[in-house]
Amino acid sequence: MVYFRFMPQLLRRVLIASIASALLPAAAAAALPTTATTPTAPAAAPVHGSIQLKLPGLFVVHRQLVTVPRRGVTVVGIVRPYVANQWITVRAFVGRHQIKRRRVLIKPAHGGKEGRFTLRVSSPHPGRVTVSVIHPKSLHQLAFKGHRRFTVLARGAGFGSTGRFTQLIQQRLAALRIYVRQSGVYDGSTGLALDAYHRLLGWGTSQNLDSRTISYLLNGWGRFRVHYPKHGKHAEGNLGSQLLALINGSKVYAIYPISSGKPSTPTVLGNFRVYRRVPGYQPDGMYYSSYFTGGYAIHGYNPAPDYPASHGCMRLPIPDAIPVYNWLGFGVRVDVY
Repeated sequence: MVYFRFMPQLLRRVLIASIASALLPAAAAAALPTTATTPTAPAAAPVHGSIQLKLPGLFVVHRQLVTVPRRGVTVVGIVRPYVANQWITVRAFVGRHQIKRRRVLIKPAHGGKEGRFTLRVSSPHPGRVTVSVIHPKSLHQLAFKGHRRFTVLARGAGFGSTGRFTQLIQQRLAALRIYVRQSGVYDGSTGLALDAYHRLLGWGTSQNLDSRTISYLLNGWGRFRVHYPKHGKHAEGNLGSQLLALINGSKVYAIYPISSGKPSTPTVLGNFRVYRRVPGYQPDGMYYSSYFTGGYAIHGYNPAPDYPASHGCMRLPIPDAIPVYNWLGFGVRVDVY
């Protein structure tokens, strides 16, 4: 200290400045507040996903999903779990030919418990269709994929035709309660059923299968209007449409084409009950007859044309007579209008 006091003034100033500059950073650092470093949370791992594809609106023929060209098919995808902002790619092929490709956003459903998307697919050509769905790996969901297949049948059939399309037509006729033997062959029973269907639609009489008839059948259009739903098990003869319907309450069991009385011998109108039954042929050609009043009966006969031609009875084509006879019984109501 004695030495410092007797130093030259300039040297003293230099020494003080050096000591101050050395101590200042440490003091400043001590004066600064300390902050704790928060560790960054690791990103959530992407979740596994799965998809279920549904094809509502297709027809099932012998366990095969089928449709016809240019008829739209709705593809419904159900993804579990739902993860926001996920996209999938849908592709459809007929054989190896791609007919559709679309990128679709998966939307939440059932409160976010699952995701859903819908898309329409239509094939202009017959063939085997494959619908393929791919979800690539993203930050939040792993990759997954799925596919479904169905068959597009060629439209068109005629007498003697066989195969899935004929089976489909017979199935659709039966679904509308038109009586038809589902033999898989476009035979006389199929022709009679188509005739009954045309009458039901008010299109006259025809056993042919045209494009409009196909569309109506596949859409399920055409219903028999029940006039007496409170009559329980009963038969209704609609002479305006030349149809006979077997009915339980308001539920139609089967519909048949008939030939009622010609203008000179009209069929009696009213509400009756079956009172007499005669199986087999009678001398005048009546076949499996169910009488409902006087000499009027429901029976098979050849011919049973597609216009009123009988002597007052309701004639059925011979192949239809036995199933109608077996369904009718003593006391069953017969309502004719």
